[in-house]
Amino acid sequence: MSAAPVRLGGMALRNGIMVHSLDHWAAAVRTEDGEIRMASGHKPDMPDAVVRTPLLRGVARMAEAAWLLPVVRRRLPEARLPIEGTGMGAALAGSAVLAQAVRRSRLHPFVAESLAAAAALAPAMMALRGSEIAGYHGAEHKAIGAYEKGTDAVDATKEHERCGSHLIGPLLLGTVAANAIASRLPERHRPAARAGGSLAALGAAVEVFGWMDRNRESRVARALARPGHLLQAVASTAEPDEDQLEVAGRALDELLRLERGAVRHAD
Repeated sequence: MSAAPVRLGGMALRNGIMVHSLDHWAAAVRTEDGEIRMASGHKPDMPDAVVRTPLLRGVARMAEAAWLLPVVRRRLPEARLPIEGTGMGAALAGSAVLAQAVRRSRLHPFVAESLAAAAALAPAMMALRGSEIAGYHGAEHKAIGAYEKGTDAVDATKEHERCGSHLIGPLLLGTVAANAIASRLPERHRPAARAGGSLAALGAAVEVFGWMDRNRESRVARALARPGHLLQAVASTAEPDEDQLEVAGRALDELLRLERGAVRHAD
């Protein structure tokens, strides 16, 4: 009896991909001279009380993903993170200034927070434009999808049901609602209220995301997934070339090697 596929996630880099399971991570990138460099490792263990607690587990998983980025950069200096690149610093600063400007305007709080949330997405859209990230994002999806379905990566789709793009809709709605409520509080309490509301919205979005994955045939789940599918189709993913698929395959193979080693060690 064959073992169940390892549940995988991933992230596109500017010059490669990073994939991860519950316990391990692996990254592969293509250097400017055409070589493939790799690094991998074990993820920190989380207390059971954290991973079993709704809302808290979602925030913890997102924090874990943020923790991985500097680790990958340190272990694999050739890696180029999505937030790197000419103009990204200016884009991040500009989106923050715009968000503050609309919050100070006379717009209705819900409208102002909606515009602020849209401004926060601008740097991510800028990172995709004119870069190889979309192609590596597609390669990540095709490699993981092919592994899960037992097919060839070339034949897999560049969109994936568990892509983080499906978090955007629930996360934006929750963040906008929480910040709109926070905007009605006395000004001295607003920063803390916005921070707490954003964390709660993140935790709730991850819970909704998990429900969507478990109930894919539900009409509600399909409706919630539609914005993510649209974003993948038109912006965040592109059909990868052979070189990008090779990089994705190498990262996936390394991660599965670590998983097999962990199973043998447990036996």
